[in-house]
Amino acid sequence: ATTGFEGARMPENVRAPDFRLENQDGQTVAMRSLRGRPAIVTFLYTTCEDTCPIQAQTIRGALDQLGHDVPALAIAVDPPRDTPQRAKAFLSEQHALGRIDFVLGTRNELKPLWDGFFVRPQSVTEEHQARITLVDASGYQRVGFPGSEATPERLAHDLRLLEAEAQG
Repeated sequence: ATTGFEGARMPENVRAPDFRLENQDGQTVAMRSLRGRPAIVTFLYTTCEDTCPIQAQTIRGALDQLGHDVPALAIAVDPPRDTPQRAKAFLSEQHALGRIDFVLGTRNELKPLWDGFFVRPQSVTEEHQARITLVDASGYQRVGFPGSEATPERLAHDLRLLEAEAQG
């Protein structure tokens, strides 16, 4: 087993939930189509002004550190306020358009993703969980970072390990 991850190891054999939803540009995003390389998954909402921009910046920084992009998904946690227009504006403000896909949908469409990634969505009384999950090339959730513990360096480090593993 690979050791040396900076983030917390996830329980063994937990698949990333499969889904087919649309991103901010109306293009289909499917978890299954990302197999073969590691992916970054986080949970954001478009009207967030504190943790979400920091997480988007952290992911962008990790891709810069890595020297190339890997699939990066931001799964909406505040439908129906998370609209394609707002998602585009959010990504644009974070200089992450084209590097992070904002996965949008209705509460019913997104709930299996929140549950599958063990994340609590945004609500009136509770802030959503700031969390970044790294999914390996086989589609398993491998490493988790609470938002406060994720840095570009730590994410890039763990992505390199997952990429090396994928190359055998």
